Amino acid sequence: MRILVVEDEFKINQFISQTLKEMGHATDMALTGLQARELFEVQEYDLVILDVMLPDDDGLKLSRHFKQIKSTTPIMMLTTLSQVEDKVKGLDSGADDYMTKPFSVDEMSARVRALLRRHSSKELLLRCHDLELDVVRRHAIRGGEIIKLTTKEYALLEYFLRNVGRPLSRSQITQHVWDLHFDPESNVVDVYVKLLRKKIDSDFPKKLIKTVVGVGYVLSDE
Repeated sequence: MRILVVEDEFKINQFISQTLKEMGHATDMALTGLQARELFEVQEYDLVILDVMLPDDDGLKLSRHFKQIKSTTPIMMLTTLSQVEDKVKGLDSGADDYMTKPFSVDEMSARVRALLRRHSSKELLLRCHDLELDVVRRHAIRGGEIIKLTTKEYALLEYFLRNVGRPLSRSQITQHVWDLHFDPESNVVDVYVKLLRKKIDSDFPKKLIKTVVGVGYVLSDE
């Protein structure tokens, strides 16, 4: 999943982004309303975490703007304002949840998981041949055996399984699994595909991850 974090305090933004990455998500950081608008218009996001108080914009107005562009993208407001009327204003602006600072990592993680489950129109059990990925429990299973994956291996496999049969370029994989500004010339995609192949293909006669010459990779049972 890809999440946009809009928070003007760099350390808080960095902390939230790092927590989300450890959960297996790709994140983009925006420190201003202008940066947030520019990113939102060119990227597809599964969730936006949005601070109410921004140096150049009003988070409530920004929330309404986002909902006008893509009404199905969930928004979690983040603020120091804790009065009921403040929460009502946030929810009325289109926000789907409201979290007050300071907050714990566990609370934020739980709220993020709940929002993504509630608003996701995507399948929660992904399959290709005898390979399954339980998105809720974050379990990969092939041939009845649980496969242990690192955070990035899981994110890569989920992206492949959401695009079964579709050739994916290294640039596409980089944008969806790693950060927006990750160097597309790096060989990290090839390294992780090799690691993933070792775990889900090497012990099975039917290979699912295939190289598409001149393009990238595809996961398919054909």
